[in-house]
Amino acid sequence: MDKILIVEDDQSLGDSLQKYLSDENFDVTWAKSIGEAREESIDDYKLMILDWMLPDGQGIDFLKEIRTAGSKQPVIMLTARTDLIDKVIGLESGASDYITKPFEPRELVARVRVQIRDKVESQSDATKTDEVLSLRNLVIDSIQRIVTVDAKQLDFTKMEFDFLKLLAESPNRAFSREEILNKVWGYENYPTTRTVDTHVLQIRQKIGEEWIETVRGIGYRLKFEE
Repeated sequence: MDKILIVEDDQSLGDSLQKYLSDENFDVTWAKSIGEAREESIDDYKLMILDWMLPDGQGIDFLKEIRTAGSKQPVIMLTARTDLIDKVIGLESGASDYITKPFEPRELVARVRVQIRDKVESQSDATKTDEVLSLRNLVIDSIQRIVTVDAKQLDFTKMEFDFLKLLAESPNRAFSREEILNKVWGYENYPTTRTVDTHVLQIRQKIGEEWIETVRGIGYRLKFEE
């Protein structure tokens, strides 16, 4: 039975989520604050459902904390915030998905199942792909999550690293913006493709303009010639 940690201070919502997910055969633990969540062994859980606003801090800060500590569990953010910038901040801070209140419990369960399935598939895929990708002077280390150019280590965010790795695993293949969002950000219906263009600009500034090529009318590809 998959274990899920809910971090939510609203009594009514927490009760509802715990009951609904338990009825769906998940093993659910409910923490009502960041402090209570810290008492849990995060790595024991397959997934976390994390509220943005909590009595002892912001969920987004707790998310950054566990990502910095190395936690790779999928995290679904719950929030009343609807602005695009808040969604971008949540996703770039390491959230796997984002759902705004109010929402239907069935939608949340569907998203939970997608995230757990994708996590299992990615772990399986990890055994099939190279741990280190070397393309001339560009090296991408998937285990340490390090990017180097000419042996110089570069500072990459989680999304920038995942984006570059996606392109580098299939050099010269054109990816549409929608496909990039689906594979890197984790779901299909992301509000805008503008964030892809922003990340391309940021990555080009770090590794050089020549690596990522714009494919007119489609999206982007990593250009590589042996």
